[in-house]
Amino acid sequence: MIKTIEIFTRWLEVEKGYSSHTVSGYKRDILEFYSTLKKDSRVDCVSALEIRRFVVSLHGRNSGATVARKLSALRTFFRFAQREKRIEVDPVTGIIGPKLGRFIPVFLTVDETFALLEAPAASDTYMTRDRAILELLYSTGIRVSELVSRDLADLDFKEEMLTVRGKGDKERLVPVGAPALEAVKNWLAQRNQLIELRAGRGRTVEKGALFLNGRGGRLSVRSVERMVKAYGERAGILQMVTPHALRHSFATHLLEMGADLRSVQELLGHASLSTTQRYTHLTLDHISDVYDKAHPLAQNKT
Repeated sequence: MIKTIEIFTRWLEVEKGYSSHTVSGYKRDILEFYSTLKKDSRVDCVSALEIRRFVVSLHGRNSGATVARKLSALRTFFRFAQREKRIEVDPVTGIIGPKLGRFIPVFLTVDETFALLEAPAASDTYMTRDRAILELLYSTGIRVSELVSRDLADLDFKEEMLTVRGKGDKERLVPVGAPALEAVKNWLAQRNQLIELRAGRGRTVEKGALFLNGRGGRLSVRSVERMVKAYGERAGILQMVTPHALRHSFATHLLEMGADLRSVQELLGHASLSTTQRYTHLTLDHISDVYDKAHPLAQNKT
């Protein structure tokens, strides 16, 4: 079975174009299941009962979403094994995962978003960089992993477009607003100074990276997450602010302003429209709120 797992992970990486992070997640979930089997178990000897026992064992110490994810990884793995004729019968067929509630994205109000964008202060060592990151996340709705992997060459200041490579290494062009472009331009002076200083000392520098840390390396996802959370607290926002909350805010605010769902789907880089549709309930809530506050009949309700 180990050999099949290795072939499967290579297929995910090469054929499907999944990121190393996604591939390692699949592999980790499948190896967790494998650890519950007898030593040196063959892939064609795995039974539905063993999978059911594994799924049952996950409850209580994992959320419903985590259980569903692990079962999904197993389902993908055994379907692959069946296509490759390594097994005759898919043991996951008929096994139903936990019923999940509707996912409600966490997003900021427009006022909270503006407060967050203004949170970096002149006393912050990398104020221009941090403000550029916040502006770019909100202006484009890109994922934090997409942000940290961007090079300066990916940003076209003249055309006001950012080239983004998302999940599955799919490339898309995303418009960038004027405030975000201006914020990036303000960061470039400090960026160039940092590169010159590090290079002058003979240190390695990621010269192509759009955003750098103090050591001249490319910023990590965790660093950006910590930074966004800290500025959220400084801005007085009660809920925990994450880069993904800015992505949700970007989508929600666009839909509230009348953008069509297909356009938002393309901007976010969603493969399926159903993924984007989870934002529609937020805009419907907004429309209902506006109706209740403005319509004469709604105001006269007792």
